[in-house]
Amino acid sequence: MYRGRSVAIVIPAYNEEGFVGDVIETVPDYTDRVYVVDDCSTDGTWEEIRRHARRVNESASIAVTDAGEASEANRASSGRRSDGGVQTDRRVVPIQHEENRGVGGAIKTGYERAREDEIEITAVMGGDGQMDPELLDRLLDPIVEDRADYVKGNRLLDPDDREEMPTFRLIGNGILSVLTKIASGYWKLGDPQNGYTAISLDALEAAPIEDMYEYYGYCNDLMVKLNAYELRVADVPVPSRYDDEESHISYREYIPKVSGMLLSNFLWRLRVKYLARDFNPVVFLYALGAAGSLAGLARSLRNVAPVGDGDEPRPSGLPVVLLGALSLVLAMIFDMRANEDLEEREFE
Repeated sequence: MYRGRSVAIVIPAYNEEGFVGDVIETVPDYTDRVYVVDDCSTDGTWEEIRRHARRVNESASIAVTDAGEASEANRASSGRRSDGGVQTDRRVVPIQHEENRGVGGAIKTGYERAREDEIEITAVMGGDGQMDPELLDRLLDPIVEDRADYVKGNRLLDPDDREEMPTFRLIGNGILSVLTKIASGYWKLGDPQNGYTAISLDALEAAPIEDMYEYYGYCNDLMVKLNAYELRVADVPVPSRYDDEESHISYREYIPKVSGMLLSNFLWRLRVKYLARDFNPVVFLYALGAAGSLAGLARSLRNVAPVGDGDEPRPSGLPVVLLGALSLVLAMIFDMRANEDLEEREFE
């Protein structure tokens, strides 16, 4: 328990042999449940998870048998179950996917288990050891104090932390931050790729977690869903540690997939939040801006072709482009104001 709230940690792991065991061993003592999800690893990750889970559970004087380990097809409503006549109440719950689903799929599995177990706050810590467990309380406090429903780390708030991030990650993160601000409506928040997060049980029950994106853009997708359901999000400064771990992201595949997902989610958010649930003219400003900008650009491209002798000069597309751009700016301003009460950014 942390300040009177039950706490779980989801640890997604794919080929994290040599790292995930240390993560399991170093989770804070106040954690009530740890769901370690092996996403069908091809190395010794699953064996390492089982070994360290057994040691942690046994050190807490918990009776555990191999038959008590979880699988997707063999779930219980909580960590407490009876196996071979022995009552078990495991702090660390190993879960293995039968096929690889992506890091978002592994986190979704953990979220669903935490929701079934009615854990009040569920955090996520990567299986690669990049996230400092001693900083977990920074993520939990805004939820305990009812200032946020979802809290995420931000490596860009502190200049010293930004210097620790590799240049290629910093550039990519900046681009995705802008795209995610537009798609999600959380305009003050940054570093959307940071997976060190905590979410309340109320948010897990309100947002459509079952539909969460399972690829690496899961964190961007979740923020869009949270905004559509009027849930509060807070950014807190949390540095990452870059050691010997290897990234599993292929950027050639990552960038186009996540960009397409964000565009689709952006349109979904406008429909759900500003049309289906309540009416807000911001959606029409976005539509007018997009249509005007595209029409103006198309006209400008046609003007590139040479004009024949005696032909009338073609009208410029610039005024239409400017009108579209103005509409987009106004839409963003109104969208920002509509969501300013749903976001909070903390500094040290």
